[in-house]
Amino acid sequence: MKEMIKKQKELFYQKLREVNDINSLEALRLDFLSKKGQISALMKELSKIPNEKKKEYGQMINSFKQELSDQFEGRKEEILNLQEKLMIENTESYDESLPTKNPCGSYHPITLVQRELEDIFESMGFDVEDYNEIVDDYHCFEALNIPRFHPARDMQDTYYLTTPNQLLKSHTSAAQNAILRKYGPALKESGRPIRAVFPGRCFRNEAIDASHENTFFQMEGIMVDKDISISNLIFFMKTMLSEVFGREVTVRLRPGFFPFVEPGFELDIKCLICGGEGCSSCKNSGWLELCPCGMIHPNVLKHGGINSEEDPFEYTGFAFGLGLTRLAMMKYGVRDIRAFNSGDLGTLSQFVSR
Repeated sequence: MKEMIKKQKELFYQKLREVNDINSLEALRLDFLSKKGQISALMKELSKIPNEKKKEYGQMINSFKQELSDQFEGRKEEILNLQEKLMIENTESYDESLPTKNPCGSYHPITLVQRELEDIFESMGFDVEDYNEIVDDYHCFEALNIPRFHPARDMQDTYYLTTPNQLLKSHTSAAQNAILRKYGPALKESGRPIRAVFPGRCFRNEAIDASHENTFFQMEGIMVDKDISISNLIFFMKTMLSEVFGREVTVRLRPGFFPFVEPGFELDIKCLICGGEGCSSCKNSGWLELCPCGMIHPNVLKHGGINSEEDPFEYTGFAFGLGLTRLAMMKYGVRDIRAFNSGDLGTLSQFVSR
């Protein structure tokens, strides 16, 4: 066994000296470290060794395997550094003042969807508002009926800042309290309904895959007045989606839990990428979660100064949170959500600017 390991080591170093590019290095790595490589072949030989020798030879093989891994990493770094040096040496001089080959840019697809939605909601009498990306704990949670130490906070893995009580906004609902207090006086004095949407970027410590990102965009919307019902919510959602996609879309409304609405719903849209047959974007379910929504919880309206203790149901309203990123996926047929934050101009430049 020792002789076999010695011969494999000599063979490896001989081949390593001949490697001059990344592709050849990867081929050599697979030859030795893949499931069918030389190391695996040595491990199979252990079955023929007496039991009292297996531990010793097993340690020798593992040590050899670690030595190979270190050599691969070192050689890879050497090759990359050499390639970078050659690229710099062979680069022709350029004039920064010359125009580029593609002088015309384009808006990001999420920006296009956001502007289109803003136009739609403005036509329905909604105000478009903006809100901070760094918020405090009160506006992000407590004002939304999520008190400290409540288990509902576990639904969002939040990025907290070193500044006490500050965090990155985990949902656009964090703006609800500020909007209610801004437009509440006009509601009470003149009877003008509160109708507002507030798009923004949100952050969560998500496990990234084809349909999840740690940085994404939402659009929150609320409407508050007397006698607002779920029927109003469904009407606005259907009108908005028909305008965005330019045709009727299939949606479903199912119960959902969100502390700041009661009752709460999940509005799903039939996946427009696969037509409902199932793909990676919809996790093979045929449906994509698009719009959590529901009737605003009385505690949220009380925190916002809309209703009082004496009459907690004087005004009612609905709230919804549109996933702008997922909406853009459906509208433009983008299968992987990671494309939006990739910075890949080859992908992002395909969209028509407005």
